[in-house]
Parts: sequence; C-alpha cells; structure tokens
Amino acid sequence: MHILRVNNITVNFAGRELYRDLSWVIGDKDRVALVGPNGAGKSTLFKALTGEVELERGHLSHQPGLRIGYLPQDISLPPAATLIEAAMIKPPELAEAEAALNAIESQLADPEVYGDQERLTQTLSRHEAVLTQYEQMNGGRHASHVRELLAMLGFSADDYNLPTGALSGGQKKMVALVQLAVSAPDILLLDEPDNHLDMRGKNQLERFILNYRKSVVIISHDRYLLDEVAMQTVELESGKLTIYHGNYSYYVNERELRRLRQQQQYVTQQKEIARIEAMIERFERWAKQVLSRKHMLAARQRRRMLQKMEERGEIIEKVFDPKLMDFKVEGWRGSKKALELIDVSLAFDDEPLIRGANLLLRHGDRVGVIGPNGAGKTVLLRMILGELEASEGRVKVGPSIRIGYYSQEHQTLEDWLDRTPLDLIRNLQNSSEQSAVNFLLRMAFSYEQAHQPVRTLSGGERSRLQLALVMLRGPNLLLLDEPTNNLDIASVEVLEDALDEFAGTALIVSHDRYFLDQTVDRVVEIAEGNMREYAGGYTEYLEATGQN
Repeated sequence: MHILRVNNITVNFAGRELYRDLSWVIGDKDRVALVGPNGAGKSTLFKALTGEVELERGHLSHQPGLRIGYLPQDISLPPAATLIEAAMIKPPELAEAEAALNAIESQLADPEVYGDQERLTQTLSRHEAVLTQYEQMNGGRHASHVRELLAMLGFSADDYNLPTGALSGGQKKMVALVQLAVSAPDILLLDEPDNHLDMRGKNQLERFILNYRKSVVIISHDRYLLDEVAMQTVELESGKLTIYHGNYSYYVNERELRRLRQQQQYVTQQKEIARIEAMIERFERWAKQVLSRKHMLAARQRRRMLQKMEERGEIIEKVFDPKLMDFKVEGWRGSKKALELIDVSLAFDDEPLIRGANLLLRHGDRVGVIGPNGAGKTVLLRMILGELEASEGRVKVGPSIRIGYYSQEHQTLEDWLDRTPLDLIRNLQNSSEQSAVNFLLRMAFSYEQAHQPVRTLSGGERSRLQLALVMLRGPNLLLLDEPTNNLDIASVEVLEDALDEFAGTALIVSHDRYFLDQTVDRVVEIAEGNMREYAGGYTEYLEATGQN
C-alpha cells in the first residue's frame, strides 16, 4: 500500500536544477536504499519530502496524518544535557499532543463544560481523537520506550549521565535516532546514519532497521548495511530515479544488465534511424531532381515518424559512464620491512590504550585495523607518523619508506581552508595553473570547485582532495584513517581498484566491512588495550572469532 507519492516534482537548489518531473512512491513497511553519486541530490530529496526544500513544480500526496521522521547527516544535541536527557526530548508532534490532552482534561474538569451536554460531547470527542494520536506515538510509554531503543542501539544505563559533548559523532546520531523513532513515524528518512559508527554500532543499527515496523529509507555508502536491510534500491542519478526490486548486490548486477541491454538497443536503434535519415535524404534529392510529389510526401512521412518517436520519448539514450576520480598510487618497493612495532605500549591523555603490541608489515602487505570507537586506532597512526611518542617499545619505519597519510577528519587540509584546491595542488606540485586544473579535473572536480575555498567543499569533495594529496606525494606506505567515510560508492570502488594495483604497503583503519573484504589480507583488532591479528579480510575475521 502506497503511503506517500511524489508527483512530477521539480527542485532547484543553490541555483541548479536537481530534478525535473521526478515521481516516486513509498509503500507501507518499505525498506529502501537510496543510492547515487555525491551531488546527485539525495539529501535534498529527503528535505523536499519533509518540506524543508520548496518544490518548483509538482506536489506530494500522502495518507492523512502521515508522519515523517528525518535524521540528517549533521546532528546537534543540547550541549548542557546528558545522554538520557537528550534522548528523552519528545518529538514536536508528541509534545503537542500531550499539551492538547492536558488542556482537554482541564476542560473536562470545568463545571461549565461537564454541565453542558453538547460541550461535554464535543470535548470528549476531541479527547478521544487526540488520545488515539497520542497512543499511536507511544506517548503513554515514552520513557520506557526510549530506554528500550537506547539498549537496542548499544547504550547501557552506565552511559545515561554522559554529557552530550563527550559523545562521538556516531553516538550522537544514535541518540537523535532514538528521539525520532520513539514516536514511531510512518516513514524514517535516515541520511548516512552509520557514519562514524564502529562495527558493533553498525550491527546494532542493522538490527534496529530490520525490527522497525514501518517504512525506512536510508542513504548510506556501507554496502554490507544496504545488503542486510534493503528490500528495494532506488538510484538517483542525473536527475532521474530508477527502481530496483532488491538489495544493493541485486542492484549492482541488475543495473549492469540493464545498461548492457540499453546500449545494445541504442546501437540497433541508431542504425535504424541512420537508415531512415538516409532514405529521407534520398527521397528529398529525388523530389528536387524530378519534381516528384510522391517522393516529397515519402520524405515528409518518414521525418514525421522520427519526430513522433522523439515526442513520445521512444529515442533510446546512449549509456554514459559517470565521471569518476582518476586515483592511482604507483608506489615503489622501498624497504623489505615497511613498518615494525616492537613491544609498544601507548597512552593518550594518561589513558592506556595499547599494551605490549607487536606488528610487522612487509612490502606489499595490506592490513586492516578494526576496533570499537576510542580503542586507539587513530592514535596508533599518529604514533607511526611520529606525532605521538610510544610510552614503551619501539616503532621502526623502514629507511626507504615514504608515508602517505589520509586523516579521518581531514586534518591535513586545516591550513588550507581559506585557500583553493588549485592553490594547494600548485604548491605541492610546483606546477602551472593549467596543469593543476587538469589534475583536479581528473580527480572529478569541476573548474568552479577548483577555484573555491576548501572550507566550502562537501565532505566527499574534501575526501577526494585528500586522496589527491596522497597520490601526489608518491608514497610506498599508505596510512589511511577511515578513507571511505564521505566517499560515494563509485569512488570507494575506484579506491579499491587503486589499492589492488598499488605496489606498496597499506595500513587501513576502517569500519567499512565490505571495503575491508575487498582490500586487506590481514585484520588487526585493537580492543581493551590488546592487539590481535587474523588472516584474511573482515569475513574471515568474523569466522575466526565466531561472530558469523
């Protein structure tokens, strides 16, 4: 049953038309993955559904009383509140229903109301309607339901008094999700809810979505998450929506088949159009030579046929491959031992994080680092870079090793926020403006983006700029800290291919399970101060630890 219809909407955003005459339907209990390249307008579509973005044309239609809960990418919680206080904040609709109930109950206690049969009947009728709405939003069990959802998303009673300022980005998102979900909106719109979540958090988010009894539409770059939760995948690209009735893996296969069929049909149709156009030209030439009305009418008839095909939208479009970043790191052999940790212990802010760790990376190794948030993964990379000193033990980087570092929060760009990508590339490359522009175009930046301040770039654009810097430094040891967080899936696949061809060593901190399976041959887990190694990718790690 369809509960929301998008009817031929046109949306302009920041002076650019994102979609024209876009239509879509969301059904009751649907679980939909909304995918597409960065900049396609996925987040803007969510905002259009909630009314935050104005429609240029078209309209939305929905069932009466439909409620939509929207979880944006960027979350703000009250800074002076504790975790439990923030989670207990009632959604506006629930707070309004509760206030309306209190007002009606005060009226029922008024002698002028209960002494007047007509007014009493009207007030009781209003009370019944508001009470039904209140119960549909779980108002009567709000506090207990909040605690149930917090537990489902991995929080315990010990976390309740944590100040919101001490929460990680992923934890803040989960608290905001509880605020939304507690009143059971008919549709949950989740914009990258898994960003900055560790493995455990992602598993709990999956469980939450699978158990949610109403509709969920999720934007995410985590392919394992989309495979687990989606029943339908909707692709938004070039202003058009294409629907695939399956999870992400089904979408990838079906999309490739559809593209192959479309290209074959395009080639066949173009041959037929060329044949008809040649016939039209021949008839027109004959008509001029012999003044033949018969040939002139035949040419007109065939030209009208082509025009009608175009008017009816029967012209098959050529398949175009999306513009992707041209990311490649050549690498070189360097030292046989690229990196070695010998009995390393590490404390950060007087907090012991790693104790007695040993790790050896030889040339060509691909090692993934996993562990819960706060376990010390990023701190480990900073120690290897020499930004932090080990409390005990030794960190040995090979003598002919050059490091390329990708930072999770884009710290490598902090000194350039008010300069342009063009300035940054020219400074590093010592090149002409045209050469730097060409390089940025190959990394999927537009000419305009190359000339705008770094601080105005999106998260995905900053990620691509950081990767560009890594490439230009020509490293043979990559230290990558959550490189997939802001990249769209197509860009992540480019990164996977580049790592596969990289003639060097890589140490990768990531919570992207699919990415780890594609790129690493060994997994190192950091947990409770200990470092343990497992052969293979993430799936083999799950099998070795009995978690599959």
